[in-house]
Amino acid sequence: MVKAYVLIETRAGSSTSLVGALQDSANIVSASRVTGPYDVIAIVQAEDLNKVHELITEHIHRMQGVQRTTTSVAIG
Repeated sequence: MVKAYVLIETRAGSSTSLVGALQDSANIVSASRVTGPYDVIAIVQAEDLNKVHELITEHIHRMQGVQRTTTSVAIG
């Protein structure tokens, strides 16, 4: 399994609803609103790196309120 941290920047006022939608999604281990340069951090887990990429580009990027993401893949 591959685990990744997805750092998400959202449109103003949309982080709460985004976290709710992420928590209801398959392969999302957790999602939290945070302070700092990002608005939400999601932990995703999938079978391989291609599935992680697909989850982010086909699902997370298309969610309402998402402006930009930065992904860090766990290595240990």
